Amino acid sequence: MLDQLETSKARVVEEHERAENLLLNILPASIAQQLKSTSEPIAHSHEEVSVLFADLAGFTPLSAKMSPVDLVSMLNDIFSRYDELAHALGLEKIKTIGDAYMVAAGLPVYRDDHAEAIADMALGMISATEEFSRQSGTQIRIRIGINTGNVVAGVIGRKKFIYDLWGDTANIASRMESSGETGMIQVSEASYRKLKGAFDLEERGLTEIKGRGKMKTYVLKGRLPAETAAG
Repeated sequence: MLDQLETSKARVVEEHERAENLLLNILPASIAQQLKSTSEPIAHSHEEVSVLFADLAGFTPLSAKMSPVDLVSMLNDIFSRYDELAHALGLEKIKTIGDAYMVAAGLPVYRDDHAEAIADMALGMISATEEFSRQSGTQIRIRIGINTGNVVAGVIGRKKFIYDLWGDTANIASRMESSGETGMIQVSEASYRKLKGAFDLEERGLTEIKGRGKMKTYVLKGRLPAETAAG
């Protein structure tokens, strides 16, 4: 009887740990902890974060030629590579929507290098996508947009929780992606001001941004050599 009780306790602990780990895969640790202690909507204002939107260019016509299983398998392979990058850089993956990927830096805990971290993420995503194309023999290209500013982040609802962002900063990051070109990392002026001196950025000029008119944008090319950045 005692052995059965100990076994039952061990199973309860194991299931609890599994549930905890699953929650931490969905939400930032601090948000998960807050969610367990309140039934109220969770929302926090963040004064300065950097947001990245990415989209697999030409994916829709490609997906029409693939079986559902192959399609999901390919997306899982590509996005898993992005997830590894985000984890290595300490970024917060927000969500995927179809073949789009959203990630942010500087929340829920602020970090001074949020813009640099998100720029490194973008460059890493370009490399990871190129590597996938070489290995799979399937030509996939990506389009990326980055913006910096204030957002509201949090969790709403009572089921199927998601940690999400709201505000103009996120909207403009999305527009940076959609108004860019295939293979391009398009950066807003707000992000440019944070990145100049450490990254190779080329002025693109005034770009028509849906809902915002013309905005000055830049193209992120790469990191500058340490000696150049220091100078």
